[in-house]
Amino acid sequence: MLSKTPPFLAAAALITGACGGSAPRPVPVPPDPSSYANVSAFVTTHVLLDLTADFEARTLSGTASLTFERLDPAATEVVLDTRDLTVRKVEAGIGDAPWVETTFRLDAATPAFGSALRIAMPPGANRARVTYTTSPAAKGLQWLTPAQTAGRAHPFLFTQAQAIQARSFIPLQDLPGVRFRYDATIHTPKDLVAVMAAEMTPGQPGSGVFLFHMPLPIPSYLVALAIGDLAFKSMGERTGVWAEPSVLDSAAREFEDTEKMIEATEKVYGRYQWGRYDLLVLPPSFPFGGMENPMLTFATPTVIAGDKSLVSLVAHELAHSWSGNLVTNATWADFWLNEGFTTYLERRIVEAVYSKPRAEMEAMIGMNDLIDGRKDIAVARDRSLLPDLTGRDPDDAYSTVPYEQGALFLCFLEAKFGRDTFDAFLRQWFDGHKFTSATTAEFLEFLTTNLMATKPGAVTDAQVQEWLHSETIPAFAVLPKSDAFLKVEQARDAWLGGGAIDALAAVAKNWSTQEWIHFIDKLPRTMAAPKLVALDKQFGLTASKNAEIAHVWFRLAIANQYKAAYPAMEAYVMRIGRRKLIVPIYKDLAATPEGLALAKKIYAAARPGYHPLAQDAIDALLKK
Repeated sequence: MLSKTPPFLAAAALITGACGGSAPRPVPVPPDPSSYANVSAFVTTHVLLDLTADFEARTLSGTASLTFERLDPAATEVVLDTRDLTVRKVEAGIGDAPWVETTFRLDAATPAFGSALRIAMPPGANRARVTYTTSPAAKGLQWLTPAQTAGRAHPFLFTQAQAIQARSFIPLQDLPGVRFRYDATIHTPKDLVAVMAAEMTPGQPGSGVFLFHMPLPIPSYLVALAIGDLAFKSMGERTGVWAEPSVLDSAAREFEDTEKMIEATEKVYGRYQWGRYDLLVLPPSFPFGGMENPMLTFATPTVIAGDKSLVSLVAHELAHSWSGNLVTNATWADFWLNEGFTTYLERRIVEAVYSKPRAEMEAMIGMNDLIDGRKDIAVARDRSLLPDLTGRDPDDAYSTVPYEQGALFLCFLEAKFGRDTFDAFLRQWFDGHKFTSATTAEFLEFLTTNLMATKPGAVTDAQVQEWLHSETIPAFAVLPKSDAFLKVEQARDAWLGGGAIDALAAVAKNWSTQEWIHFIDKLPRTMAAPKLVALDKQFGLTASKNAEIAHVWFRLAIANQYKAAYPAMEAYVMRIGRRKLIVPIYKDLAATPEGLALAKKIYAAARPGYHPLAQDAIDALLKK
């Protein structure tokens, strides 16, 4: 079924009993160095947005109305996070009384955190309304020209709020320890469609007005908006795909197993709590593989390989519906509680829906990425699960560590206590902490009481602390193994030892994407040119349409200065903005003077099409 608007379900009806009909009284919010918000005095419970998208000016403008739980009756101001917002007016309100204009002050901005917005709050005031406009260069917004989209006929906008960029398009308490509900009215050009990570109310076609409602409390980084030439295709009763029309059918085929993934996860970890689970396929400049915005995962088109070989990304973002969205890291220093848990769940989903060997291969690739990624981390504590983010934008500490070290920690616990016991423990964690934000300390207390106490001595406190603080994989870790990769390595060694390319082709004809990634990634970084030519001629690697296989091949080509692949490599980084895929290529090029010159040349042309988060990473890399 193909239509401009999906068969919307009343998500609230599907989530009955999830958290009740009224906002829960906030629990104390732990201090967060990435936010200016005075959460000991005010905590946001609801946000009402009314915003207009201006594609010529590249701005969102309108109002954000915030309702607070007033924790300190004597407080005279509420402090919000902002970044590069032009604030035109601020009003305060008491209950349902009319708005009254109030005074405000924007503090001087810092590069990491933007500006504190200080709003005078009269006695008893529990609401504030801010009239504002975003900056054309807002870090949480990416405005794309028609040429940067799949259809090349209409412009596109998408938001990316994680970690602390919601403040660049909404003045709010921008920290994961604060959860709120929201409603939004979005005004767009009449030929475009707006979608948000929320329940969507169908509007009149061509009206340019779209209404949204998020009935469940979420942290600020999960507020998400996209506007473009979008169509919808249903995949099941509660699943579907939004995409540009030219991408829609291929995306729906690629992601058609999503309902199976949901059912597999529900069997082990409890009911899916968010009503619908739709996916939005964004243009290629999206800087991440996916973003787990509730009810509407944002996804990169680079996972549409045509054979479902890269849909572990969907499994990952879906898993966030439990680990991250349902139970959220309370501060960004606790990020591993989101990503380590989710990476563990992702591989359990892949095992259940596809196969155990495939999950094992992906775990091996993840472990190798962890080992390689740690080599490039300059700040020591960033190599552990508990980085020090004082004075730093959390994105500056972004790496594979919270994902893969966190997942290995949970695999260790599973091995020590047994899968059934560990599954029951995780479900208890999700059920007991749903719609809350938790710290590492809270998890450790829960772990000690509800798992470690059931089998004294199976895991020691010292081992737990080593998992959290070690800058390497602990020696006692239970590491992933893959028989499939052993066979790949045997084929590689036979070919490198003088075997015929035809013999390698006979072995490799049924290899999965994961096997190809492992094969290429484990080839020597110095190889004879005829070997590379033979590989490329036999398997067409330079022309590969699989973004992950192309990525490892181009890195091998750069290491060996196999320049026949360079034009395709340049086209690859020009059309893709996913940080995981492009930043390592720039890094490899920058390792030699000749390569650095080429990297700068390519980047000068590619940079305008990249998201600000990708720009920041590559700017810093090439300046080094």
